Amino acid sequence: MMPKTEQELAELVAGGSGPFRIAGGGTRTIGLAEGEALSTRGLSGVKLYEPGSLTLVVGAGTLLSEVEELLAREGQRLAFEAPSLGGLLGVEGYSTIGGVVAANASGPRRMVAGAARDFSLGVRFVDGRGEVVKNGGRVMKNVTGYDLVKLMSGSHGTLGVLSEVSLKTQPMPETQVSLVYEGLSADRAVAMMSASLGSPFEVSGASHLPEAGGAAARTVLRLEGFEKSVAYRSGSLQALLAPFGEAAVLEITDSEALWLGIRDVQRFTAAEGDVWRISTQPSTAADIVAAINPLDAFYDWGGGLIWALTSSGTDIRAHIKNGHATLVRAAEADKRRLGVFPPENAVVAKLSEGLRRQFDPDAKFNRGMMG
Repeated sequence: MMPKTEQELAELVAGGSGPFRIAGGGTRTIGLAEGEALSTRGLSGVKLYEPGSLTLVVGAGTLLSEVEELLAREGQRLAFEAPSLGGLLGVEGYSTIGGVVAANASGPRRMVAGAARDFSLGVRFVDGRGEVVKNGGRVMKNVTGYDLVKLMSGSHGTLGVLSEVSLKTQPMPETQVSLVYEGLSADRAVAMMSASLGSPFEVSGASHLPEAGGAAARTVLRLEGFEKSVAYRSGSLQALLAPFGEAAVLEITDSEALWLGIRDVQRFTAAEGDVWRISTQPSTAADIVAAINPLDAFYDWGGGLIWALTSSGTDIRAHIKNGHATLVRAAEADKRRLGVFPPENAVVAKLSEGLRRQFDPDAKFNRGMMG
């Protein structure tokens, strides 16, 4: 099913018993939703774009690539750097902006710029009753008081079907460089990344790539902005971090390619095994990696995000004392056995269930997606 308008979507949901498996571009679905496919691809197109006010309103089925091309023509971008996980998951397709918001998909710039939800100004969606819900104007009485943007961002389609999203854009920086330090241990790398992020030099990316395949470990820091500012900040940051060694400087083309690989987890694309995404505190990141003993791992967000490659079917959650692990890639049987998303405590689980009952009382949407 592929409705072409919001009203058609609302009528389809109101008249159907479900369950519906909501699908955008199919490139970032990691949960195990049940039901008939309900595509948002027909709900596409730019509704409003005002470069001067950094505001964009698009249909949820609009391709992310189309949005990025439109913004690039005006010298703008999406600050949250949404990853493209199709290669990692081994699926073909084209990511949609609705899928980005529904997954709260956020890349390496997340730690300094914010997540997708922080740049979402508004949403329109159809709830389980087939009613259109939106920010501002008329809202359903039983959702008054909720921050709809925050609720829908990261809900993975379990509360409603997005039909339209409003986003805040950001000017494209004039240039970027990356400072690359080789040979640091994970502990030293995290210490260096923390020092750089705590400095006044506006680091927009901090990642540590341990030794692999004979290549030395690399710790990478990204600086973006006006050319003169980047040059000054690069020199100042290198002076600050001199105790950690000497940096190689990657100019814009090589820097962009490196961060694209980090963003899309290309390190694990061709590797066999399960892929986990672990959120934690940087100070505990190295200990977590040592405890789970993965086949491979790397650190993003200054150590606050770990991507880990493990043997198929391995449950690592018992070894994570301070963090949350999501099973991004695995066989379906292992996802069912281990669970994709981190288990919720009793209080959070009760709140989550209450929200789902309020927005989707008949459990029509993405049943089984989040447990």
